[in-house]
Amino acid sequence: MSCATGSASAQLFGNVDWQESPTPPPPAFDVDRLVTIGMPGYMTLRFGVDPATIVVTNDGVVRYVVVARNPAGGAINAFYEGVRCATEQMKGYARSSGGDWETTTDPQWRSFRAMNSSYTKAIAQQALCRGGAPRSSTGEMIARLKNPIRESE
Repeated sequence: MSCATGSASAQLFGNVDWQESPTPPPPAFDVDRLVTIGMPGYMTLRFGVDPATIVVTNDGVVRYVVVARNPAGGAINAFYEGVRCATEQMKGYARSSGGDWETTTDPQWRSFRAMNSSYTKAIAQQALCRGGAPRSSTGEMIARLKNPIRESE
């Protein structure tokens, strides 16, 4: 079995022997490139992903930068996160309030269901994941960000 096939199988079936590869450093992002994520109307913050930051590593983790903004103006908060499609989990690696990245101390995988905010689940469902695995390419992920289509898994 090739390495690529092995990591894809571990991602798809939630293999207990799965190991996360070393996390790349937080990428630079540009608020002018953000693609807005569809969220419920009652949300006061707007979330967007910089498509240039989306990367799928050999372990099947999809990493990206998401930015939260208040439409009325004010602070911009960016988060460098990773998603495991097979287990519906996310991990936050770093955050920025417009300055340097502050890395998260001892980041842990958390279920989408256990989170207060639903933006990560929305990003995963709208663009990053399909059928318990990452979409076939970052190009497909970007296309889904720009034109989300609800699919049955």
